[in-house]
Amino acid sequence: MKFNCAVEIDLPRERVIELFDNPDNMGHWQDGFISFEHYKGEAGQPGAESRIKYDMNGREMELTETILVRNLPDEFSGLYESKMTLNTMKNYFHELSPTKTRWESEIEYTELRGFMVKMMGRFFPNMFKNQTQKWMDQFKAFAEKSA
Repeated sequence: MKFNCAVEIDLPRERVIELFDNPDNMGHWQDGFISFEHYKGEAGQPGAESRIKYDMNGREMELTETILVRNLPDEFSGLYESKMTLNTMKNYFHELSPTKTRWESEIEYTELRGFMVKMMGRFFPNMFKNQTQKWMDQFKAFAEKSA
């Protein structure tokens, strides 16, 4: 399953990157965020691994993030793995003007594990896209308030 999401943010690209690149900000725009813990490699660099924990409707979900590409301000890409999914997310940041940035994401789920997750992916694929778009929209709101 593969999809794209995008949002235009009324801030300069360098400010968008500054806010996006700080794990301490994740709780401001990702519903259910509990924690981010770097544990392997040089933090923020390709090959680095971190654990990200979320509360998803009373259930704890843990993702492992492996950074694949860090070419900021242009691109930040990662591999995300949980017990239920394996996906890549490529993030691109385009300067539209000195005060406007377009954040585009390409997401590809290469594995859906477990009966329920496979059924959701098959019958409700927009659920995955809608969650990503929701977080991107929430990032926009957070970022623009932080200006």
